[in-house]
Amino acid sequence: MMMTTLRIAFGQCSEKGRKAVNQDFSGIQIPADPLLGSKGAVAALADGISSSAVSHIASETAVYGFLEDYYATPESWSVKTAAQRVLNATNSWLYAQTRNGPNRYVLDQGYVCTFSAIVIKSATVHLFHVGDTRIYYLAGDRLEQLTEDHRLWASAEQSYLSRALGMGEHLEIDYQSYPLEVGDTFVLMTDGVYEFAPEHFITDTIHGRQDDLDGACHRIVEEALRQGSGDNLSIQVMRIEALPEPVVTELHEQATTLPLPPPLRPRMVFEGYEILRELHNSHRSHVYLALDCESGQRVALKVPSVELRGNQLYLERFLTEEWIARRLDNVHILKAVALTRKRHSLYTVTEYVEGQTLTQWMVDHPTPDLETVRDIVEQIARGLQALHRQEMLHQDLRPDNVMIDRHGTVKLIDFGSVHVAGIAELAPTPEHWELLGTVQYTAPEYFLGEAGSNQSDIFSLGVIAYQMLSGRTPYGTQVAKVSTRAAQRRLVYRPVLDEKRAIPVWIDGALRQAVQVNPRKRYPELSEFMYDLRHPNARFLQQDRAPLLERNPLLFWKGVSFILFVIVLVLLGTHLVPVHS
Repeated sequence: MMMTTLRIAFGQCSEKGRKAVNQDFSGIQIPADPLLGSKGAVAALADGISSSAVSHIASETAVYGFLEDYYATPESWSVKTAAQRVLNATNSWLYAQTRNGPNRYVLDQGYVCTFSAIVIKSATVHLFHVGDTRIYYLAGDRLEQLTEDHRLWASAEQSYLSRALGMGEHLEIDYQSYPLEVGDTFVLMTDGVYEFAPEHFITDTIHGRQDDLDGACHRIVEEALRQGSGDNLSIQVMRIEALPEPVVTELHEQATTLPLPPPLRPRMVFEGYEILRELHNSHRSHVYLALDCESGQRVALKVPSVELRGNQLYLERFLTEEWIARRLDNVHILKAVALTRKRHSLYTVTEYVEGQTLTQWMVDHPTPDLETVRDIVEQIARGLQALHRQEMLHQDLRPDNVMIDRHGTVKLIDFGSVHVAGIAELAPTPEHWELLGTVQYTAPEYFLGEAGSNQSDIFSLGVIAYQMLSGRTPYGTQVAKVSTRAAQRRLVYRPVLDEKRAIPVWIDGALRQAVQVNPRKRYPELSEFMYDLRHPNARFLQQDRAPLLERNPLLFWKGVSFILFVIVLVLLGTHLVPVHS
């Protein structure tokens, strides 16, 4: 069955009008698939300021740079992250040009422009705006303004831009997103158009020229000129003709069309791979050590479990693991193997890591020294940082998903639960929430049904570090048993300090912050956690000694029980009545 793809009708017009130079700049880019599916379509409009002789350069740079650089951002990034990163870079460049030019102290003569853009990806429109260009939604016979003008009015006649690209070192840009329906129409205009062309004329013209939106834009510009506009004039119109199915097309197609592999056995040749032995099996998947018959390379071949062959969501997530591995290049991330031949079944191929899981390693090393723990935790953190830079969350960080090879290199090996912001924008909202991680290492917010964050992965890493030093977890099994905020606030952290092991107090302080129940109280960045594991933080050294209940709960309750026992004896003694014969 042919899948529906995103289809957009568009038109635009930009004229200098009565001015000598057109300081506006506009552009629309609708790429072909697969880029259209992964990044979407873009319309961008910029308006220079009349007081500056170079603002037309700013406008052109802003629009052209956005259209080029947005599509160069990683597919894993969300639209919001990708667009804001590009615009922040553009703003920095424009501001630097002004500061390095002859008018460095005269901002209204610098590289400054207003900017508005829409990105249409899957079934969502994303709006980005700074300045006084405007984005409208065509609702029947009226225009609904979606953006807010960033102007300061000194009087009824005089106003100034309060925000624009290139105006300051730091950029504050408005962002909005809305779900789309077929027929939705968006209009972007500069003030030279919307201040002069009557609203009814704009709406009537667009409705009357559905098949010629370029012509509609030219007529609206002509009308604004006829009504007395003395500014540059620019307008863009985008109308949704068809919306795609909210899925990752390539992965969805493979998950729905490729059959499951047959049962695999040692010495069997399967799609160019000789199966050597089984490495791992679970209710979700089977992993085999295999030999690539062409290259002679030993690889890990993973196939989905037969029990889950009817689970479409799982099969897509299964294929997403390889998709993720291909987009990461980090020594601490399991690498996908390049496929040199067509795939005829559902399976994935990655590098084979000869070593042991962190779970096995901890069994073999029940009391590792602090430096060894630091080294392993830092390597895991570097793998997580590679994920986070791509706007990915691991969501299932646990010792079983960490491999240590025979050279001591630590690798993250399982991406079945990874959240990819760019893919999440394409996927439908799940009807039923599903906990993807392993409960002992899962951040508390997941048990409330909340979305995860980088701090969620930091929690899991903190639990692993804690376990390596103590052989236990900071909250035991209690985290998985509470599903309300009130119950979570009653969770008591057990210090990692042990009379039998030389663990500094400041190490416990770092672990305590990493595994805070409230994600806002954890480390904002992995690098800060890593730094505190090697450098004593004064905050943790200055803290008063933790209460006995936290340091040794068992001893605390034994003491309480003994005190109660003594009190009972005393009370009984005072009520004894002597018996006389």
